[in-house]
Amino acid sequence: MHEENKKKGWNGILDVVDLKKHFGEVKAVDGLTFSVKKGEIYGLLGPNGAGKTTTIKCIMGLLSLQEGSIRVLGLDPTVSPERVKGEIGYVSEEPMLYKSMTPEELFNFIASIRKLDAEGATSKAKSLVTSLDALQYYKSAIVTLSKGNKQKMQIISALIHDPPLLIMDEPLAGLDAKTSRIVKDILKIHVEEGGSILLSTHIMEQASELCDKIGIINKGKMVAEGTLNELQSYADAAGANLEDVYLKLTEQDKDVKSVVDSLRASYHASKPSELN
Repeated sequence: MHEENKKKGWNGILDVVDLKKHFGEVKAVDGLTFSVKKGEIYGLLGPNGAGKTTTIKCIMGLLSLQEGSIRVLGLDPTVSPERVKGEIGYVSEEPMLYKSMTPEELFNFIASIRKLDAEGATSKAKSLVTSLDALQYYKSAIVTLSKGNKQKMQIISALIHDPPLLIMDEPLAGLDAKTSRIVKDILKIHVEEGGSILLSTHIMEQASELCDKIGIINKGKMVAEGTLNELQSYADAAGANLEDVYLKLTEQDKDVKSVVDSLRASYHASKPSELN
């Protein structure tokens, strides 16, 4: 199957080709193409509403495709959704967990349905829970946990089976600085051990810190793609920094300038006049 996939152009852990997904008149994803290679962290960077989450749901087989093709390790999620889900670890923007369970019960359940070695899965889960400073919540009902601690449990759930492809949609949302740093290091270790990651974010700083390659999307289209060095060279040639380039490419620069100009005028108008 691997050689057959190569002949068809499916060379990555994840290949997305000319993906289109519309909701009525709204073109949420409009001809998107990119690949995630083995051992790579690929950043899908764009503002809210750019089509990142819709793209991820199509990859997961949670949404049907209008047009285009997707392959995960050569598998088509529209044909083999269960097999694709077995190869993926998924972290959604909002924690998706069985809230009536405790983390211990949740991890045991995941190990069971994924047919993992129970002892090995428990050992890994406890190691991750300890690393994320959440061992005290191991036997607490998930419904009682804070958003940040729920996010920790979701991240652990996605990693238990050592997935070849880890898909993360704004994974650091709700996490404090210490935990965010540890999660970043966990992601780097996952890649060092042979995994690949698709990281969706709207924050340039996160993408530039973590990703080997970045695809910037706006209104469902790819507007720029490259390594950090390639994007930095583009920014340098334009006499701007990466954040300015990102805002321009995603058509947010004029909005930012308008807001700042308005704030500046408001502050100036409200400043007491100097007494003569």
